Amino acid sequence: MNIYKRVRLEKPRVLLGFSGWMDSGEVSTGVVKQLVKRLGAEKMGEIETEGFYLQSFPGSMEVTALFRPHVKIKDGLITNFETARNDLLCSEENNLILFSGREPNLNWGEFADCIFRLCSEFGVEMIYFIGSVAGLVPHTREPRILCSVSDSKVKEVFADYGLKFTNYEGPASIVTYLSANANKHGLGMASLVAAVPSYIQGNNPKCIESVTRVVAGILGIHIELDTMRNVSDAFEKKLNDVVEKQPELAENIQKLEENYDNEIFDEEMGDLKEWLEQKGVRLD
Repeated sequence: MNIYKRVRLEKPRVLLGFSGWMDSGEVSTGVVKQLVKRLGAEKMGEIETEGFYLQSFPGSMEVTALFRPHVKIKDGLITNFETARNDLLCSEENNLILFSGREPNLNWGEFADCIFRLCSEFGVEMIYFIGSVAGLVPHTREPRILCSVSDSKVKEVFADYGLKFTNYEGPASIVTYLSANANKHGLGMASLVAAVPSYIQGNNPKCIESVTRVVAGILGIHIELDTMRNVSDAFEKKLNDVVEKQPELAENIQKLEENYDNEIFDEEMGDLKEWLEQKGVRLD
């Protein structure tokens, strides 16, 4: 890890964004990118990539392409050659360190030590991760955010934000590794993962705007969101125009909307549901 700009921070927080597995809709990297832009965060260092990434992997073109560097060639000349980058940026005014990088393939322990050393050097007590996964969520609704935490004390704090705590069993990520080991370093960690529409490929401006708003609120950061909201509204309108021309897709999205609304009603408005039923109001 290289730190080449010393900054003065008071009880700073770290926000992590990773490309790769948990970056559906480019929400993880997109939220960090928006915060960097709107907070005027400046680069303060980097985590070197050597030893953390595979450059190739046996298998089909689709699989191995996920690991190889990206190249751009124009008229036979290489104009751009992109390898993994792990940037550390800082907003001194908001006491916030932002990480934007790629999830490591190798040596998770060493990579995590870089993050933990960063926290120790600057007096960080809390790490946040923002991520995203493809889910059965309609594009006409806000993405659902699921939360996992490093310990019960952090859970008590996040219970007040109205977030749903996840129940998950399956393959882990570097984020899980960090969270599982945060306590050993005197740190708390919260992982916020948004479920975004699985039928939308690539960058999802609506989900990025929505999750940026949530993260800014949790971090107590005031940023201008009108521009993002305008882009979000225009993106949703384009999607609606496409859906209108595809009846089968429209029908499936309507089902997603019904399931989403019923889940929200059951989980977050239980008292109202019970009161309506007592008054004889049908809910089906």
